[in-house]
Amino acid sequence: MKKDISELIKTALYEDINNFEDITGSAIFEDEQDHFYLLTKDKGILCGIDIFEKVFKTIDPSCKIKIEISDGARIEKNMIIAKIYGKVAAILKAERTALNFLSHLSGIASKTDEFVREVAGRSTILDTRKTLPGLRELQKYAVRCGGGENHRMGLWDMVMIKDNHIDAAGGIEKAVQKVRERWGNKYKIEVETRDLDEVKEALHSGANRIMLDNMSIETMQKAVEHINGKTGTEASGNMTLERISKVSQTGVDYISVGELTHSVKAFDFSLKRGQR
Repeated sequence: MKKDISELIKTALYEDINNFEDITGSAIFEDEQDHFYLLTKDKGILCGIDIFEKVFKTIDPSCKIKIEISDGARIEKNMIIAKIYGKVAAILKAERTALNFLSHLSGIASKTDEFVREVAGRSTILDTRKTLPGLRELQKYAVRCGGGENHRMGLWDMVMIKDNHIDAAGGIEKAVQKVRERWGNKYKIEVETRDLDEVKEALHSGANRIMLDNMSIETMQKAVEHINGKTGTEASGNMTLERISKVSQTGVDYISVGELTHSVKAFDFSLKRGQR
């Protein structure tokens, strides 16, 4: 990860403690110290353990954390991921925020892994821009931990000519021409297509990648055959785990899956007191 997440962590902690004390923990504990351990309650792919640690260190720099398993590792139920020792009040203050980051990112990595295993190397799984505000870089990092790859990070690093661009510009070739006139070959150009006629126009325009958007399996198959390796292909739209294998069998190079980041189920962890 390139992003400095310190401010993001502080924002998340502010939501929970709002510059005030944990009124429960501070009433019960003073300087008592104890051991806690982080336990998995499901199987999948770990992601976010360094952020988990930083949350505790933000609350109390003297807190000691021993990480047993690194990001990207496959984890099973009832595994100990990390051990924590420090002031009980501080640990309990940081607990929920730390788990929120870890659970969300591990959920993304684990879901990505499911899709990657389902396509069995036939296609590359990509994420989308359907991310939570402020969390894009972290979510895309989680996708990489799960074995997927990142699509463009934003509107600034790859040209994506979508249906509204095409309709407003008067066609695919006109839209591509205008991009080339402005940027030359500085950026790769992907064109979204809705039918075989648009696929043919996009191929003729010299696009670097053609997106086959919301097409049936049969139409995608015909599109891939027509493109015949002349440029990259990407399938998108309604990419569920149940459908993904058939989509990959059409021969598309990439499959983008919004579900990886926009509606992922959190991975289940728990923080337990005591030594194991």
